[in-house]
Amino acid sequence: MIEPEVFSFLKNLAQNNNRPWFHENKKSYASVRQNIIDFSSDMESRLNLSDSIELGKLFRINRDVRFSKDKSPYKLNISGYFKRLSEERRGSYYFSFQPGETFIGGGFYGPNKDDTFRIRKEFEMDNTIESIVNTKDFKKYFGELIGEGVATAPRGFDKDHPNIQWIRKKQWYVLCKFTDEQVLAASFAKEVHNTYLAIRPFFDYMSEVLTTNLDGESIL
Repeated sequence: MIEPEVFSFLKNLAQNNNRPWFHENKKSYASVRQNIIDFSSDMESRLNLSDSIELGKLFRINRDVRFSKDKSPYKLNISGYFKRLSEERRGSYYFSFQPGETFIGGGFYGPNKDDTFRIRKEFEMDNTIESIVNTKDFKKYFGELIGEGVATAPRGFDKDHPNIQWIRKKQWYVLCKFTDEQVLAASFAKEVHNTYLAIRPFFDYMSEVLTTNLDGESIL
């Protein structure tokens, strides 16, 4: 269960985003971090009931400020992900805790050049993605498939193709937002697990795409 201390710490950090304050409150951060680790461990166990997770990981709270005008040393959220096991299972589950901005999701944030091309070619040839994003559960939890994309069409693709809204993307992922009250409720872990389960049809389809060639033959 997520404790109220998580949000109170992050709210205070937003008002005191500096190293001296953080150093003075290292014990509070350690407690908050352990709470998220416990949540992550429980969720990994739940996911492994119907999936196979290779790795659960928390991101560092320290910001990389080398190329940023904002030199604030710390992130205002605590986030992490679950990497699925083996090349047969593609996509990662993601979570981020922040006061008023908590969300659960997953997908493909930075696919490499070959994977991006393979996904686009599949969407050019096949309309399965349309049926997945229009299912009741997908609409209930995520609303839509999101991600940054090119302005019109990638090179070599028709800008008037019926699936251009999916083809033009270079990221494909989903997010489900939760209020602070929902996060602190006893039912939160169950809701997160249900949210992750709603991603699986998308993951299963994309895994099939990324482990086969355009003729549907395995490339593993």
